[in-house]
Amino acid sequence: MSTLFISDLHLCAGRPAITRLFVEFLQQRLQRGDHLYILGDLFETWIGDDVLDKTGLQVIEALQQLHQQQIPVYIMHGNRDFLLGDRFAAASGATLIPDPCMIKLGNDNILLMHGDTLCTDDVDYQAFRLQVRSPDFCNEFLSHPIEKRIEIAGQFRETSRIRSKKKRAEIMDVNQAAVEAVMEEHHLYHLIHGHTHRPAQHQFKLHGRTARRTVLGDWYQQGSVLRYDGTFTLETLPLLLDHTQ
Repeated sequence: MSTLFISDLHLCAGRPAITRLFVEFLQQRLQRGDHLYILGDLFETWIGDDVLDKTGLQVIEALQQLHQQQIPVYIMHGNRDFLLGDRFAAASGATLIPDPCMIKLGNDNILLMHGDTLCTDDVDYQAFRLQVRSPDFCNEFLSHPIEKRIEIAGQFRETSRIRSKKKRAEIMDVNQAAVEAVMEEHHLYHLIHGHTHRPAQHQFKLHGRTARRTVLGDWYQQGSVLRYDGTFTLETLPLLLDHTQ
């Protein structure tokens, strides 16, 4: 039995090879007794549970197959798909979990996060996040016709792309003080997150104890999985040549 963690797949119609890789991962790499945690940005964008394209339907079908096999899947909102809601959860059989979320593996308690709230040096992003996550904004956005939502989401993505190009890379990474603060708040010494697309296993001292921060990789040119079966291992899933777009 294994517990697996992934994040930042950014699935969309424009990247069908990655969607196929994800579906094959679900079908071939998981078995009964396993648990899967998806720590945000499963989709490139999600503008409401009432809007399903081919990619969304493929993912829902694949997740539902796991549900029927009694393989639990837990999904955390990311900064791209925070509008995933109850209708998606019911259709897919997945369970939506809060950010942050604590789980127990073996004898250790682990803190799970998407990771964007840890990037506190990116002041512009944090202000934007606060705006779009407000209930008023979400309700207003979802009240628009689908075409309008697509237009707004496209504008947000373009603005984000332009702003990101102008920022130093370190500004968009996590802030170490923020990492230590959230671990202290939850009295935990192991944090797993995504968002930054910088897979690694970091160690540092926190109150005299060894603390760990494990970062999940993205699924742009390959798959990236953190597997726990007594120890933690970061794995790469190759994108095979016959799966190119």
